[in-house]
Amino acid sequence: MPSALETLKSRLADVNALHAALTMMDWDQQTYMPKGGATARAEHIGILSRMAHETFVADETRTALDASSPEAEDDEAMLRVVRRDLDLATKLPTSLVEEKSRLSAIAHERWVEARAKSDFASFAPTLERMFEIAREEAQFLGYKESIYDALLDQYEQGATAADARAMFDAIKGPQVALVKSIAAQPVIDDSLLYGDWSKTLQGEFTEMLVQAIGFDFARGRQDTAPHPFCTGWSVGDIRLTTRYKPYIGSAIFGSLHEAGHGMYEQGSPMSWDRSPLAGGVSLGVHESQSRTWENIVGRSKPFWSHFLPALQAKFPALASYDLNTFYRAINRVEPSYIRVEADELTYNLHVLVRFEIELDVLTDKLKVKDLPEAWNAKYAEYLGITPRNDAEGCLQDVHWSMGSIGYFPTYSMGNLLSYQIWNALKKDVPNTDELMASGNFAPILGWLRDNVYAQGKRYAPKELIQRVTGKPMGAEDYLAGLNAKYSEIYNL
Repeated sequence: MPSALETLKSRLADVNALHAALTMMDWDQQTYMPKGGATARAEHIGILSRMAHETFVADETRTALDASSPEAEDDEAMLRVVRRDLDLATKLPTSLVEEKSRLSAIAHERWVEARAKSDFASFAPTLERMFEIAREEAQFLGYKESIYDALLDQYEQGATAADARAMFDAIKGPQVALVKSIAAQPVIDDSLLYGDWSKTLQGEFTEMLVQAIGFDFARGRQDTAPHPFCTGWSVGDIRLTTRYKPYIGSAIFGSLHEAGHGMYEQGSPMSWDRSPLAGGVSLGVHESQSRTWENIVGRSKPFWSHFLPALQAKFPALASYDLNTFYRAINRVEPSYIRVEADELTYNLHVLVRFEIELDVLTDKLKVKDLPEAWNAKYAEYLGITPRNDAEGCLQDVHWSMGSIGYFPTYSMGNLLSYQIWNALKKDVPNTDELMASGNFAPILGWLRDNVYAQGKRYAPKELIQRVTGKPMGAEDYLAGLNAKYSEIYNL
């Protein structure tokens, strides 16, 4: 007769398989599914989401969990993760889980169409219901201070709206001051980075890049999507997406960003595959890795001292760039409309806009129908620019169509953690510049695998950060890194 733990693991395998099917359907919808499949896909996703939720929250799961005792190394950590996940899941009615999943599938198609037409009004009713669902979720999950706490906690365990506000308060002033200092300097010319670039050649180059830094194409692939993302359903099958735009950096840095997510997922021990311990521990830690590979590595001078010749061979229009000029061009600081293509310095202001809008909508200070005006006003206030249309304004992100409300602060948390973890890495791997300049990324990836990726969900996020860096998340490393980098670039 199987032990309680064996019974629990068997049930968790069933739940994992259902979620894998859901993830595969979502990936397909955002990459290859014909438009006519949207209605059926929404029904399939709704039904499978209900089945996964019912299987997980069933009395049999709780009985097996309560009776389980560790039988091998890491079982205690696995039981801790399952206990938290089950406690959260049992608070949510299956009907709400099913409705949200079904609506998100429909909402994605409506968002794609609305963004193509720059027509927020056509998407507003769907978004209004998605925010209503978020409010209902928060009520079921429970919170002490802010409704936002219940939602953010699902993405970053233990984080609150107050934490997010304190983070933004710590970085906003210094970043705005640095941006103002840069604004007084001569504008960096990056015009050569814009053109009609071959999608085929961009695909070849970006796949070469992400393979060179360590993404394993034997366990993954790269495709295109309206909004770049990384997903997967096992340690052996991780999917990246990118997109191609007139700015050549869009695909390059988008691919590096998603590869950072992908290598984190590929870095879980294979013995944990399809178990609750596999994968990133939180979205903030996950984002730290995508930003590390995109910005700290991918926008560095040593990185391009190695790869610029290959880029110029692929795209001769860039042949006139020397290393210093190219490096300055890809790190140009200028307020812009699109978050995922924002420079490293102004990026957090994009996140702050979304955080404040989510909070205002959730607390009924802002009506969904008035969201575009509020969005534009905040962009004018924080970035000094006003979006010309909804597509480059409030319709640019896919997250709200997915029901990912309460998610955005994790992007800024990732920015802070990227520099904090990188500084810890450099204590053990001090020659990172030389390694990148020679195209040898194995020691860097190896350190991250050992210290972050291979830990999966063994530790809670805050404990992992303490273990890896020796201190809680803070803004000091991040602000110091930005000041050093951009003072050199702009001769401040």
